[in-house]
Amino acid sequence: MALNEIVRMHEDLERSLKKPVAKRSWIMVIDIRKCVGDHACAVSCMAENVCPPGTSYRKVFETEYKSFPELDRFFMPANCQHCDNPPCMKAANSMGKGAIQKRPDGIVVFDYAKLAKSKKAAEAAKKACPYYSIVEDKGGFYTDGTPVLEPYEIRDFYEYDKKLNRKKGDARGSIRKCTFCLHRLESGMLPACVGTCIGRAMYFGDKNDPVSLVSELLKKEKTWNFKAGLGTNPRVHYIGYEDRTKISVATPASCAACHQ
Repeated sequence: MALNEIVRMHEDLERSLKKPVAKRSWIMVIDIRKCVGDHACAVSCMAENVCPPGTSYRKVFETEYKSFPELDRFFMPANCQHCDNPPCMKAANSMGKGAIQKRPDGIVVFDYAKLAKSKKAAEAAKKACPYYSIVEDKGGFYTDGTPVLEPYEIRDFYEYDKKLNRKKGDARGSIRKCTFCLHRLESGMLPACVGTCIGRAMYFGDKNDPVSLVSELLKKEKTWNFKAGLGTNPRVHYIGYEDRTKISVATPASCAACHQ
């Protein structure tokens, strides 16, 4: 991804924000062929969202193939897929009404107060997610036991249009996940992971905008969805390799053979 593609995504974002929320359809596209496995996306996510110790809203799965001396591997970043048929929402809302909701623009929203109050709803949602995307905020800080908690752990942050602070107990006892950086989107900024990616493997935008970069990629590239066979209809689309035997030649196909 060239610098001008970052600029283009910002322009796409600015254009979409002029539309009503119901007219937007946010999606993410990840080109696995470009991922270098540095985990910068996960680190930026942790910093942006003040994630609890030992957690991140993003994971980078690593898969090895072949054998010595030709051993090699590839990387597959993953986060909440913001499914159009989210199993977490069905599971949680059967235990606590309105604990998880779906916005018109596609973003799946957690109500931290309701999920903290209903442990059964939180546990049901976490168990139902087939993408390993939900983490639990058990409280605590990386710098517990030191004379002073570090400022980066006790600063205010924003999720789902609310200002939160973990030191004040916000989100404690609840489950959490990727929000597509909704607070950044509404301020005209790309998700933290997209802007941080060193390999320029990540794209974000409005699928309902026919001239957006993500719409162009969906038309031009052969894309696939993580565990598409489950019928969850994810909003994260992957570009990758056809199968393990062809990984080394960078075909415009996918890892779908291993992730259906």
